[in-house]
Amino acid sequence: MDPTRLSPPQIESVPIPVLEQLFDQVPDVAFFVKDSSGRYLAVNQSLVERHGFHAKAEVLGKNPAEICSGDFGRIPSEQDRQVLRTGYPIIDHLEMQWDLSGKPVWCLTTKLPLLSDSGQAVGIVGFSKDVRMAVELASVPPSFARALEGFEKNLPPDASPSWLAKQSKMPPHRFARTMKMVFGLTPTQYIAKTRIGLASQLLLHTDLSISEIAQKCGFYDHSAFSRAFKKSTGASPIDFRREWKE
Repeated sequence: MDPTRLSPPQIESVPIPVLEQLFDQVPDVAFFVKDSSGRYLAVNQSLVERHGFHAKAEVLGKNPAEICSGDFGRIPSEQDRQVLRTGYPIIDHLEMQWDLSGKPVWCLTTKLPLLSDSGQAVGIVGFSKDVRMAVELASVPPSFARALEGFEKNLPPDASPSWLAKQSKMPPHRFARTMKMVFGLTPTQYIAKTRIGLASQLLLHTDLSISEIAQKCGFYDHSAFSRAFKKSTGASPIDFRREWKE
C-alpha cells in the first residue's frame, strides 16, 4: 500500500505519537503533519523551538504564516497550497530559513501529499533538514577541498557541477558522491547555496548596490541574481535587505 494514499478519516489513524517521538530525537530536522488547510496536526520539538515557542500546543492548529512573520511564513504556506492543489511532492528543495539567533539557516525541505483513494491531496507530511557539513575537509580528497576553496574565493560565473568536478580532478559521479557525503547536497545545490549565502551576508552587512553584489557572487547580471535569490529565499534582494538589514 502506498503510504501517501490515505483517505481523509485515516489521517487521524497515522501513528502520530510514534512519529513525534522519533523526530523529537533529531534536533536538526523540523518534522510536521498538516491537514487539508495546511494547519499543523503534529510537529516535533525542533520545529517548535526554532520558531520561538516552548510547547507543541502553541503551534498545533496553526499554519506557517501564523507562527512565522514575513516571507519565512508566507513561502511555506504557498508551498503547502501548491502540494495540496496539485498532489505533487516537493523533494529536497533548498531554501533559506531564519533561526532565532538572527542568522540564515539553509534547509532541504521535503513535503509529500497525503492522498485519498480518489487521488485528492487531503494532507501533507514532511520535514526540513538543516544543511550542515558533517565531515571535516581534511578527511576528503585534497583536490576536492582545493576546488571548493577556489570556487568560494572567486565564485566564477561559469562554475557548474562539471566544472567543479574538473577542478577537483575527479570524475563527475565521484565528485557528486563526495559532495553528498560532505554536505548532503548535490553539486548544483551547493553552488546555489554558496552564491546566495554570500549574497545574503553582503545585503545585510554592506551598503553595496544590488548590481555590485550580483557581480561579487558570480551572477551574470542583476536580473539573473534577483531571480536566483528570490527562488532560494522567497524574497527579492531589495525586499530581503529592507526587512532584515541591521
